[in-house]
Amino acid sequence: LRAADPAAGTLDIHTDIRAAKVTAIAGNGRAALHVWDAGAHLQIRIEASAVILTGDSVAAVWARVPDASGQSYGGRPAPGVPVAEALGYDKTPDQAAFAVVRFTVLAIDALHLGQDAHRRARFERAANWSGQWLAP
Repeated sequence: LRAADPAAGTLDIHTDIRAAKVTAIAGNGRAALHVWDAGAHLQIRIEASAVILTGDSVAAVWARVPDASGQSYGGRPAPGVPVAEALGYDKTPDQAAFAVVRFTVLAIDALHLGQDAHRRARFERAANWSGQWLAP
């Protein structure tokens, strides 16, 4: 998670434009994020619409990416391509390979795994974020 805007209800992540998730999101526009907080015994599933932002629209974001992190965008081969050995890739930072995935949160399903009982609730943007208890 690289940015969150509570007022807009958006979450941003950074990725390489060649990653499989970019193709999947571009073809569908929907996504789900799963968060597990072991210490809190809390599982959160976020349903969202998603857009891929690239080029000039993310140039200011790219300018703030630390050099060490920028190495992750544009390497060879592309993400997910098999390599012969663990370090069989080159780091070649490239702004053209950098993308921001912006999720607009549509619903949040939260499950607390309590020691004696579990509690689950769902919150939806369309219902002005009013919650509804659900059976776990």
